[in-house]
Amino acid sequence: MKSMVFEEFLSTPEIQAVFGEASIVQAMMDFEAALARAAAREGLIPQSAAVAIAGVCRAELYDLSSLVQASGRAGSLAIPMVKKLTETVALFDPQAASYVHRGSTSQDVIDTAMALVTRRALALLERDLLRLCDGLLNLAETQGRHPMLGRTLMQPALVTSVGFKLAGWVAPLLRCAHSLRLAADDALMLQLGGAIGTLAVMGDGADAVCRHVAQDLALGLPDLPWHTQRDRWIRLGAEVGVLCGALGKIANDVSLLAQAEVGEMLEPSVSGRGGSTAMPHKRNPVACLVALAAAQRTPFRVGALLGCMLQEHERGLGNNQAELAEWVGLFTSAHGAVSALAEAAAGLQIFPERMRANIDAVKGLVFTEGLYMLVSPAVGKAEAQRWVEQLSHQVLEQDRQLLDVAREALAADPKLQAAVTHEQLQALFDPDLVAAHAQSRVRVPLQHLREQWQALSATPHFVPANERA
Repeated sequence: MKSMVFEEFLSTPEIQAVFGEASIVQAMMDFEAALARAAAREGLIPQSAAVAIAGVCRAELYDLSSLVQASGRAGSLAIPMVKKLTETVALFDPQAASYVHRGSTSQDVIDTAMALVTRRALALLERDLLRLCDGLLNLAETQGRHPMLGRTLMQPALVTSVGFKLAGWVAPLLRCAHSLRLAADDALMLQLGGAIGTLAVMGDGADAVCRHVAQDLALGLPDLPWHTQRDRWIRLGAEVGVLCGALGKIANDVSLLAQAEVGEMLEPSVSGRGGSTAMPHKRNPVACLVALAAAQRTPFRVGALLGCMLQEHERGLGNNQAELAEWVGLFTSAHGAVSALAEAAAGLQIFPERMRANIDAVKGLVFTEGLYMLVSPAVGKAEAQRWVEQLSHQVLEQDRQLLDVAREALAADPKLQAAVTHEQLQALFDPDLVAAHAQSRVRVPLQHLREQWQALSATPHFVPANERA
């Protein structure tokens, strides 16, 4: 199924291929082939029938567009797919055709196929998520010492360091990577229950068939079919939603820092990306745009997935189909976001001089907390607060630097002059020293984040062992 035109640039060709017609139909065929092999192994169908069925379980043999078109009338892609598979098997072995899809149901095929393609989607997400984390950690390690404004409620607050800022971006991403693995371990399960989940037609061989199919497809084996038990599956989707939120926070910060009036960070300059038809001077933060678009739509998609849990009895009506559509949209936009930001992080430009200029532009008022703490032992908290507030008003009224105003005030007050040394005052207003403190606070956390990244990178999780290089 082709993506809509306005979805294309918010996603990636790789993830679109994962959820494309050929990929999904092949995953469905993989299920049918594994089911036939398992049934033959347990003596439920002839071995020759399993060979005949598995031999034509190749998506390239079928008119995929016709299958997708027929699915609208049938209510499920599995129905026309199984029909065509049966017809094709009959061309080579008419007797084997009666064993196609034996004991299974449409949702078994769809859910198992979605588990297979979702695993591949998660591999793409994790690959680019770790690439993004690596880019940000590299920046923290090489540029982290630089002082920059910390901002609260969209206003300058205190001085922090670039490394402290970046650590706050990376930590949630690595937590998301870890949580996705845990949620996937619970959710990527075989679905095989037959009409109402009991697999009655397989008799005593049901458990063994399920075990063989799960092993063949490298999927987890659930205690029970999960046709209408969607908790683990939706929890995985919700984790992808949390990841989109974490990506959106980074994109929000970078786009604000990239505003010309701020000018502290910029996405890398790439030909044909981020320009304006009418204003050639602009460098639009397109990676941030993609990530923000994903983050803005994610709450509705995750909310829709939660709504799809309200399934009737042993098989829902409409909610499973709605879930499929939201699932694909969630993953395709999530990969678009993480891929775009990973590319941006690899060449993200940081401008320490502009960061320093922005600190200087607020006339030292970002050091008021430190000044208050410095003088309060000498005059008490209430008087120190009143004194610093008075100096702050004076800075704004006279368009001066707080350091100069504070020096004059200290010189005029013998009690304060005796309590505060010139060196203490100078150090208080030194952005490099303040940033160094912030950097010291984050040095060990950054080391731990790098270690987490290395551990995750060293152990591929979403690629079955038989597919690893």
